[in-house]
Amino acid sequence: MDGIIFDVDGTLWDSTDTVAKAWTQAIRGASDLDMIVDGPLLSGLFGKTMDEICAALFPSLPVEERYRIGELCFQYENDLLETEPGTLYDGVEETLRKLSEKYPLYIVSNCQCGYIEVMLRSTGLGKYVKDTLCFGQTQTPKGQTIRTLMERNGLKDVVYVGDTQGDADACKEAGIPFVFAGYGFGDVPEASQRIDSISQLCEKYL
Repeated sequence: MDGIIFDVDGTLWDSTDTVAKAWTQAIRGASDLDMIVDGPLLSGLFGKTMDEICAALFPSLPVEERYRIGELCFQYENDLLETEPGTLYDGVEETLRKLSEKYPLYIVSNCQCGYIEVMLRSTGLGKYVKDTLCFGQTQTPKGQTIRTLMERNGLKDVVYVGDTQGDADACKEAGIPFVFAGYGFGDVPEASQRIDSISQLCEKYL
C-alpha cells in the first residue's frame, strides 16, 4: 500500500457547531431568509458537494442566488474556523503521526477551497499530510477528485477512510477500497471494512 486518503468531516473532526454559527450569520446578513442553521441539519449535509448543499439549503431560490449566499456561507465558515476550530475525534493526531511514519497521508474532501487548509493549520495536523484536494479546486465528483490526487502523486495502491455512503460510492467510482468510519455522520451498512475509532487504523495497517 502506497498511501491512505482521508475525508475530513465525520472522519478527522467535527466542525458542526462552528459551521452552523457561521452559516446562520452569513444567511442573516446576506438575505431576507428567516433561517437558522443547526447541527442536525448540517450533519445530514456534510459529505455532499458545495452545489448540492446550496440546493438543499435554498431550494426556493434561483440558482445564482443560491450560489451567492452559499459562497458567503463558505467564506464566513473558513474565517470563523480560524478562531473557533472543530473538534478532533479521539486519537486522530496520534494515529496520523504513527501512520505517517509508514505511509504518505492525503486528504480529499467535497469542501470549498481553504477549508482543508484551515483545518490542518488550526489542529497542527499539516505536518502529517502530504497532499490535499477538494471539490472547490476540481469541480468534479469525489471519485474523480480522488483519481486526480492519485494520478498527480503516482499512487496505485491506496485506501480511503470516510464516513458516508457518498464516500463509499466515490471509492467504487475510483476503484479503491473504502474503510467506513462508523463514528462519523453517516451510515454505510454494506461497508466491508469498518472502524469504530480512528486508532483502529493502526491495528489494521501497522
